[in-house]
Amino acid sequence: MTVRLHITGASGAGVSTLGRALAAHYAVPQHDTDDYFWLPSTPPFHAKRPTADRLSLLRRALDATPGWVSSGALDGWGDPFIPRFQAVIFLRTPTDRRLARLRAREAAMFGPAAIAPGGAHHVEHEAFLEWAADYDTGLQSSRNLPRHLAWLAALPCPVLRLDGTRPVADMLAETVAFLRTL
Repeated sequence: MTVRLHITGASGAGVSTLGRALAAHYAVPQHDTDDYFWLPSTPPFHAKRPTADRLSLLRRALDATPGWVSSGALDGWGDPFIPRFQAVIFLRTPTDRRLARLRAREAAMFGPAAIAPGGAHHVEHEAFLEWAADYDTGLQSSRNLPRHLAWLAALPCPVLRLDGTRPVADMLAETVAFLRTL
């Protein structure tokens, strides 16, 4: 089966993790939108890549193989790819669980001391967590739940909504079963 899936949800929802599992299951590449949205930097996630450049890079990557899994946020810049989606998987994960995952991810990325009070990345880390926590409120102008739900409602392809707190193996099995029905 050739798959062309997009997995999306809030930061820390488990989108990249499920994307990797689906890509491995179907033996296709995974394309994380962060790799296209952000310019490479140290530390990462500091400079946005121009929209035309990210569109061009992702288009070339998706054109390189018949099947793929993309994961992350495309809302606001990736609409040209919507017609390519066989389906979209939306993960919803409670804020406290997402923030715990994000804390663990950033501790692994930068080191616990770097994100602790007084650490080199503490201020950025706290600002990122605040931004991620505001996703559910809809108060931030960028990625937020109301905007995400509107984007999902406008999609022409099937959307599978999953609880991102479930084990990855369970979400993988449910997604595979869902795709068999298409």
